[in-house]
Amino acid sequence: MKHRFKVGLGYDAHPFADDRALVLGGVKVLSARGLSGHSDADVLCHAIADALLGSISAGDIGQLFPDTEPEYRGVSSLVILSRVGDLLREKGVSVANVDAVLAIEEPRVSPHFDEMRENVAKALKTEPRLVSVKATRNEAMGFVGRKEGAAAIAVVLVSPGD
Repeated sequence: MKHRFKVGLGYDAHPFADDRALVLGGVKVLSARGLSGHSDADVLCHAIADALLGSISAGDIGQLFPDTEPEYRGVSSLVILSRVGDLLREKGVSVANVDAVLAIEEPRVSPHFDEMRENVAKALKTEPRLVSVKATRNEAMGFVGRKEGAAAIAVVLVSPGD
C-alpha cells in the first residue's frame, strides 16, 4: 500500500547543569546554565530527530546515537539531525513540515527562532519555511516551571517515496 504522508512525534527533556552552554536548535543561547547530556543536549534537535525517525519507524536517537559511544560525547545535535536527514533521503523520504515547541522558563528564546529554523533546515537539507519553532513557559509548574530543565516536542510530516 502506498502512503502519501507519514507523521512522526518526538519528545526530549534534559536537566540544567552548571558549566554547560545552552544550545537550542544549534544556537548558543546566552544563559547562566546549559543542559546536561552526552551530546550538546539540544532538546529541540533531539525531539525533531526522534520525530523524523518515528515517521519512518527507525527507532530513536538513543538507539542510533547511544550515549555509550565516545564519538557522540559533546557532538553537536545538528550533526545528529543531519545524519537522520541523510537516513530519510536514503529511504526516499522528504520532509514536508516540522513543527516544534520548546518548553523553557528562561531565558527567553524567541529572538533566536529564525536562526534555529535556518539551522534545522540546513541540517535536514530543506527550506526554513518548512520548519516551525515556538516556545512556551510552564508558568512555574513542573520541572520546566521550577527551572530544573527544558523540554521540546516535535511533530513532523514526511512524504515517503515508497
